[in-house]
Amino acid sequence: MIGKMRDKEKRGDIFIHPKALVESEEVGSGCRVWAFAHIMKGARVGRNCNICDHSFIESGVILGDGVTVKNGVQIYDGVVVEDEVFLGPNMIFTNDRNPRAGYKKDRSEFLPTLVKKGASIGANATIVCGVTIGTYAFVGAGSVVTKDVKDHQIVVGNPARAIGFMCCCGERLEVESLRCQRCGRLFREEEGGLRVCS
Repeated sequence: MIGKMRDKEKRGDIFIHPKALVESEEVGSGCRVWAFAHIMKGARVGRNCNICDHSFIESGVILGDGVTVKNGVQIYDGVVVEDEVFLGPNMIFTNDRNPRAGYKKDRSEFLPTLVKKGASIGANATIVCGVTIGTYAFVGAGSVVTKDVKDHQIVVGNPARAIGFMCCCGERLEVESLRCQRCGRLFREEEGGLRVCS
């Protein structure tokens, strides 16, 4: 398998650093995998992803297209990351709320986590399993997420709490108007978070 990936590297559609370990056969075209990154067999990585140094992607993980995985990120079995998500340096996902070294669990007992399209998770954040991070949500650096984050919601702290909303373009929205001062998008608030009006 590693030989097969090296052949793709020679064709120029995937870059794999010589010191990366790529065991998966499902790494999309245009991906870049840097030194000491490890992608296990059974992980699925979409097209045009950037997998930075010392990151780890376990079997059973699914990454969409255009995902940025910065240095030292740990992604464990049961995590699904949709397209164009940013995972900041040294952030981590969990998949077991009450692990014990002496009592191994079957992978069917792991709690799934979903990160929806366009979301950003800051450096050193911890995402406790069993949650959904909404579309274009923003998790601040060092936050510990223990419950769902709504679409476009900004959360910070330990445990993470909502402090506002963010536009698709990355600009924080004014609470009163819910209009982006950078790109002009107007939003309306719904049960699951914000939706673009215009």
